[in-house]
Amino acid sequence: MKVTFRCPPELEGLIPAPIAARRGLPAWLRQMPNMAHSNDLDADLETVKQCPPFVDAMGAGFLMPLVVDLQVADGAFAWDWEPPARLPAHYPRSPFAFHVPEQLVGTPMHDPERFAVKFINFWTIALPAGWGLLCTHPANRADLPFRTVTGLVRADNYDTFIHFPALWSDPGFAGTLPRGTPVAQCYPVPLESLELETGTITGEAAEKFLGAHTAPRDGLGAYRRHHRRRD
Repeated sequence: MKVTFRCPPELEGLIPAPIAARRGLPAWLRQMPNMAHSNDLDADLETVKQCPPFVDAMGAGFLMPLVVDLQVADGAFAWDWEPPARLPAHYPRSPFAFHVPEQLVGTPMHDPERFAVKFINFWTIALPAGWGLLCTHPANRADLPFRTVTGLVRADNYDTFIHFPALWSDPGFAGTLPRGTPVAQCYPVPLESLELETGTITGEAAEKFLGAHTAPRDGLGAYRRHHRRRD
């Protein structure tokens, strides 16, 4: 699938570009061990680094980057960003914004003492007809001090910027969130309606289930060896 990103010509070369998520895997994933000892079970076990669904979720789709270094101290946010003077007047100027708490009233995310934040994006995203964009928090990235709110955008006919609201989940965070930090992970998804069907595991379905269900007994990595598809 071809995904096309466009930024205002005034910002070309000044802002980081989106990247394929598989190119933005965090250092901690690369550095963590494949095996770890469990004192409770007195055995060496595979870590989540050996779990393909865990890793594949992190490497699917693409990542949208933070535009500038964001300094955070005592609940205050600051950044050094001077947009080009020739940027059209109707374009956003700030790379960072807020939502007032009242906009989340009635949701479990509402906190009357806290604003939600918004990461401003300067890239348009074009998808083929019939495809939408599921925008969410970068998969399995509990190390980030925010939680991006999930949204589905019908992006095949939406030719403007998609911004990313988030909840700042670590009030004790102090320091710099670097330019290029992934603020959202986006997955193209088909927009056609689903037809749901239920049934019992019998016949050919039972044979396939039995093969998949018993394969792990033949050794580690059965899913990886026999069922995982690499596109």
